[in-house]
Parts: sequence; structure tokens; C-alpha cells
Amino acid sequence: MKQELVKDWMTRDVMTITPHTSLPEAHRLMTDKQIRRLPVVENGQLVGLLTLGDVRGAEPSEATSLSIWEVNTLLADMEINKIMTRQPITIAPEATINEVARVMLEHKISGLPVVNSQGKIMGIITESDIFRMVVREWNKDN
Repeated sequence: MKQELVKDWMTRDVMTITPHTSLPEAHRLMTDKQIRRLPVVENGQLVGLLTLGDVRGAEPSEATSLSIWEVNTLLADMEINKIMTRQPITIAPEATINEVARVMLEHKISGLPVVNSQGKIMGIITESDIFRMVVREWNKDN
């Protein structure tokens, strides 16, 4: 198998949000678009990453003593900058699939924002993209 590059397998049309996006708005976007991670961008630069796990972790426990109205008010006012991962691990578009897979395994993460040398988001690469590449390669052999 030849050295496949991240730029050839990443998703280029990436949904992004700002640090000031509300939690309900981000959660709705993730649900509607069926995505598990959203890069957080400010002034054209990647400043964070929001995952579905972050969203779930910010939701109140069932044991809360707050009323549903109080919970909804708190969540409606919460901005993503309170729960996002700041300075997320990233990968360059010129990196190899082997490199990105190693980084994902090492850090136990399932996706990475792809950024250029200026910190601008170019795409996102996930385990699904890597699986897609593997399946294509296996099908070539059959």
C-alpha cells in the first residue's frame, strides 16, 4: 500500500462553530448533521474542539435538584468556550494516514482537526475516513 496522505482522505467541508455558540445550538447542529465533533474557530483560527462527549458531560445528571426550567435556562446561556477542548491535538494535511492513526491510538481519540501551518482549519480526519481507505485498499486486492 502506498503512503496515503491525510489531505486525500479528510473531510474538507467541515462544520465549525465559534466559542460563543450556545450549548443547545451546538448540540442541535451535531444531532441534525449526525456529527460527533465540531472544530471551534475564532478569527479564522482553530481555538478548540467540541465533541459529543463534551456536550453529554455538560448536561445535568438525572439526580439534579434543579427544575427542568432551571436546567434549560442554565444550558441555554452556556457557551461552548466553557466546555470545549482548548488547543486540541491537530494534524497537518501532508501527514500520512499511518501518522494520524498512530496519534489517534496514542491519545485514544477518534478524530483530529486538520490544520495548515498558519492554524487555519483545512478539514477533519476521523477513524471512519481511515476505515474507508482500508476498505478501498482491500477491495483493490479482490
